[in-house]
Formats: sequence, structure tokens, C-alpha cells
Amino acid sequence: MTTPQILIFAILGGMLVLFVWDRLRYDIVALLALLAAILTGVLPAKHAFEGFSNEVLPLIAAALVVSAAIGKSGLIELVTRRIAPIMTSRNLQVGVLAGLVTVLSAFIKNIGALAIFVPIALQVAERNKRSASEILMPLSFGSLIGGLATLIGTSPNILISGIRRDIVGQPFEMFDFTPVGAGIAICGVAFLTVGWRLLPGGRHARTPPEAAFKIAGYTTEVNVPAGSVMIGKTIGDLEAMAQDNLTVAAVIRGGARRSVPRSDWRIDADDVLVIESDPHLLEQIVGEAKLALIGSKELTDKPASEAKQRPEPVAADRLGAVEAIVTEASVMVGASSTSLRLRHRYGVNLLSLSRRGGRIQARLRRTRFQPGDVVVLQGDADTLPERLSDLGLLPLAGRNLRLGKPRQVVLPLVALGGAILLSSFEILPAAIAFTAAATLLAVCRVLTMHEIYEAIEWPILILLGCLIPVGEAVRDTGAADLIAGSISALGHGMPAYAMLGIVMVITMLATPLLHHAAAVIVMGPVAATLATQLGCKVDPFLMAVAVGAGSDFLSPIGHQCNTLVLGAGGYRFTDYWRLGLPLSMIVLVVGVPLIMVFWPLR
Repeated sequence: MTTPQILIFAILGGMLVLFVWDRLRYDIVALLALLAAILTGVLPAKHAFEGFSNEVLPLIAAALVVSAAIGKSGLIELVTRRIAPIMTSRNLQVGVLAGLVTVLSAFIKNIGALAIFVPIALQVAERNKRSASEILMPLSFGSLIGGLATLIGTSPNILISGIRRDIVGQPFEMFDFTPVGAGIAICGVAFLTVGWRLLPGGRHARTPPEAAFKIAGYTTEVNVPAGSVMIGKTIGDLEAMAQDNLTVAAVIRGGARRSVPRSDWRIDADDVLVIESDPHLLEQIVGEAKLALIGSKELTDKPASEAKQRPEPVAADRLGAVEAIVTEASVMVGASSTSLRLRHRYGVNLLSLSRRGGRIQARLRRTRFQPGDVVVLQGDADTLPERLSDLGLLPLAGRNLRLGKPRQVVLPLVALGGAILLSSFEILPAAIAFTAAATLLAVCRVLTMHEIYEAIEWPILILLGCLIPVGEAVRDTGAADLIAGSISALGHGMPAYAMLGIVMVITMLATPLLHHAAAVIVMGPVAATLATQLGCKVDPFLMAVAVGAGSDFLSPIGHQCNTLVLGAGGYRFTDYWRLGLPLSMIVLVVGVPLIMVFWPLR
């Protein structure tokens, strides 16, 4: 092993450790890997930023913008309402929704497709009196397998297309992935239609079905003012007003906290009650008992950061409240409402907070937010959508915030269809076709400039721009040859199709530890080298890498779709293996033969 090979393996190992450690953002880890490769000499400095000139980056960015426009159009909600009558059984409810999100994910970013269907899943669950947790994970997995079917469906496909261009001089085209991806998607949706039963039931049995997002564990603080009718009454009296659908988790009196107070505990003026309840029921009880929400303070028409003169208070009839999920990329992650100065900087009040699997122990204003938390924010109804976008939050259920207003259905579809046709018939490269589509949407003001820049996942673009040169260093130093040789030795005497399956499995296992983009950048050159050593064509092995990296079903942290439904569905880490492991086996069993049929080994 040469010195450059030792160094590049050390860089890859350090990158793996940092990804698993999960204390640094993945784009920072990628930057550190790029700098380490330059400083150690395995990557010439003149090639350091060539990754940012790769056409993969504008293609991903433009596809995200088009995805945002499709989501804003309201078309999917319209289609879902039309087919709602056929969802008469539990299997059909999961199967139809998973099928729709799978199809949509083939043409727009999978996280965007999932975000569109989350509120729809909630409504279906509520109408049919079932737990939304039975639907959300199948939807997440459906969005992942749907992306396997086209070039733009998922980042691994786009990246592996670029690797093929570097190796054989020609990238994969738009629908080169469809024969394999569509076959996997059909089998995957068929499994999810019945496989949802593998998920543990009864997680939210003691609350209504919409609890996955809005009820179970929702924590709110209320004050008992001097005029409250509850003064002198007991905790049991207050809970009885809500027919025991409300729980007083704690009473804070004089700065001292008493958790789980007895039902005969008497309520005094100025007590702070920590309540767990549905926000809509809470609103009724607060009015009836003449309580006051702790977080509901006077708001101004503009946050301090935007006000050029003294801001005016927001009139009561302009106030609105909205439920939203804290996404992984939210600025709220790791911060509290106090440290963020939500009211001063963003013009919103924090009213309630829900977190999976347990109660909030600290005061709401001091609680640090985590990905998957569900919050209720209050603010000016006209500016709440923009505030949620600024904070990186995903609005829920559409009851207080109408997504895609104003709605333009035709133009986003024309832009998407035009980009697909232009790239499919090789009239324009995919990157240029989708950039043109995104530009059209901007010029026609289907999306505001703020929405366009918000739709682009900048950390992923930074990660790709940094790791593409590192991946080339893996190939140039001969490290890819060593890894390929090790895999070949592992499968000594095995037929080529077995080696194809091994490549897919290794990529599947590496993806949750790294990132699906990093897994492709590392495993792509390795797979190509292994194919050459076996005397096979590189295409089937590159396809195996793309399928493996796009099939991240084993953990809630490997892909943002899985993270999004983690808290909302009340899932635990091991729940992903229950449904994800058999689905991964289906992908392997179905994917390898399909690759061999449509991309012959020799």
C-alpha cells in the first residue's frame, strides 16, 4: 500500500467517524475531508474546487426548485381528494398513498413529495380512526423507492450518472433507470400495502388518530390569572372539564416545580400549569377556565430585524396559529425559544411543543428543539408562511396555513414536462433543461425568490462539491483498486451476479453511516474497478450502487425523509428495521435480476 493510499484511507476513515459521531453537519465534514485531501497532497490544490463546476450541482438545485413549484400547485391534494372514495380498507389506504408518493418521487425531490403527503395522510388517518403512525413510515419508504425510477428522482442516480460520464464518456439518461427502478417500486409498494402491519401498533391508542402530529405529548404552559374561575379548585376539576382528555403534568408555584400533581392539588392565582393536550381542546378549556397562555404575548406587524420604524402591534383578528415540524435543517435545532428570541427576531410566539416518546422536562422557553419536534406557533396570519420558511419548519395539516397560495397548477407541470422531454430526447442536457425550467418558474413568479433559494438544499450542494474531488482522489490513488480487490477476494469463486449483489448490500450498509451522496462517490469508482477486474461491463455495477444508496430503510438518520416522520409517527429506532429490513431484501432480490436483464453483465 502506497503512502497516498494510506492517506486517502485515513481521510475516508476520519470522515466515517465524523459522520457516525454526528456532532458536525455533514457539509462541514465534507469540507474537512476536502481540506485534508489537499493538505496531505492526495488531491492537487488546482483541482480542489472542480466539484463545484460539476453539472450535477445545478441539476440538483434546479430539480429542487421545480419540486417546490409542483408542491405549491395543489395538484396532488386535488388528485388525492378525487381518489379518496376508493380507499375503503386499511391496506388500500396505505397502498394508494404510498403508490402516489412513489410516482411523484420519480419526478420531484423525495422530501418534497413526502412533505406534500404528510397532511393528506393525517386526514386519511383521522377520517378512518387509525393511527397515522401506520401510514407515515410506508410513505417515507415509498418516497425513497420512487426516486430510483428516473435520473432526477434521487441524488444517487444523478451522481452515478456523472461517474459513468467520467468513466465511459457518456452519462445515464433520464429514463435509463426506469426498467430497474420501476420494477423495484412496484414490488416495494405491493409490500408496503400489507407490510405496514409489521410496525408495532397501539402507540397512540389512548388518543385520537391525529395524535401523531397534534395531540400526544403536546406540552403547553398556562398561567392562572387573578380572575380565573379555577382559583381554589383542584387539578382534578380542571381535567374533568376536558373529560379527562387533558393532563396537568406539573404545577409551577413560586419557582418550585412539582411534577405529576395529585388530583386534589388546589390551584392558586399565579400558578403556572404545564398541560398536555390537543391544542384545539386547550383553546376551549383556556377560554372556559379564564386561563392565559404563557407564550401568547403581544406581537408586532414586523420582526425587529425588518422594522425600519416603530412596529405596530398585530391586531387580534390578524393573529393565527399553525402547527409545524422542526426539520433537520431548521435554525431552531439545538436552540431554545429564548436564545432564538423568536418573538423579537421572527415575530412569532411559541405556544406548544410535542416531542416523541416523553414529556418535556424543562420550561418551554428553555427547551432546546430537536429534529422531529412539533410546535404550535402564533403570529400574523399573513406572514406566518414566510416565518415558517425562515425558521426551516414544515407546516402541518393545512388547517391554519394553506399551502401553495396562490396556486398555479398548469405552469409547474409544463415546466416539469418540458424539462423531462428536452432531456429525454437529448435536445438539451438534463442540467440545462431543468435550469431553464426553474428560470421560467422564477420569471413567471410561480415562486418568490425567497421560496426559490429556500427550496435549494445548500448543505447538500456543499457536500457534493467537496466530495466529488475526494472521490476522484480515491480512484486516482489506486485506493478504489484495493477496495475492489478486497471485495473480489471476499467473493472469490462466486458468480458475477453474486458480486453484483454484494456491491448493492455494501452500499446499502454504508449509506446510513455516511450519506447517500458520499456512499455513491466512494462506491461508484470501486464498483467500476471491480467490474473491470471481473471482466464485466461497468453499467450493471454502477446501477447496483445507485439502487443501494437510494434504498436507505434501516435507520431514521440516514435520510431526511426518515427523520421527518420519526417524531411525527412516534417511532423508535428499531421500528425502521421491522419494516426496512424486509423491504431491503425485496430490493436486493428484485433489483439484481432486473439489473442483469436490462444491463447485461457481459
